[in-house]
Amino acid sequence: MNKNESKYFNTAKKMIDALITLLETKEFEYITIKEICHIANVNRSTFYLHYSNMNDLLEETIKSLNLSFNSHFGSKENETTIISKDNLEDLFLINDDNLIPYLNFIKENKNIYKVLKNHPQLFNANKTYEQMFRKLFVPIMNRFGLDEKWHKYLMDFYISRLTSIVFDWVYDDCKIPVQEVSDFIKGLIVKK
Repeated sequence: MNKNESKYFNTAKKMIDALITLLETKEFEYITIKEICHIANVNRSTFYLHYSNMNDLLEETIKSLNLSFNSHFGSKENETTIISKDNLEDLFLINDDNLIPYLNFIKENKNIYKVLKNHPQLFNANKTYEQMFRKLFVPIMNRFGLDEKWHKYLMDFYISRLTSIVFDWVYDDCKIPVQEVSDFIKGLIVKK
């Protein structure tokens, strides 16, 4: 990456960070380009060099967050490899391999997690959840022989338990070490 590309991406990152900062206290519809430029310390023409409008900035923010989140998991196995494992115990996803990177990301990005929690519709959280549910969790539940009528109920149960614990942890400023939180969550999710 040359110096100009680096400057371009650093400026884009500043505007993404500005949007996240503003979303901590305002609804997206009320955030202006002027506010983004002020917080990011860029001029309006710089904003338009990167984005056509606020929706473009939001879209870029979502992509950036997804890349950052995925980078915490390193070179994890893809869904096909996970689902095709012979041993059913290996399909259990509530383990340190998945929880530790997830919790580390959240701890490092507490403000982002709060914004995502308060604006799930803005960040298409439901769409992401549904895609993950269809591509990964449904095949795993099928491998365990769980009747399809219970799939949604089971996932809602697990997701609500996990997110409520993590949300409380974030609002307690992540004081409890990541490994302890992971151990606590694993202890609550009993394998049968």
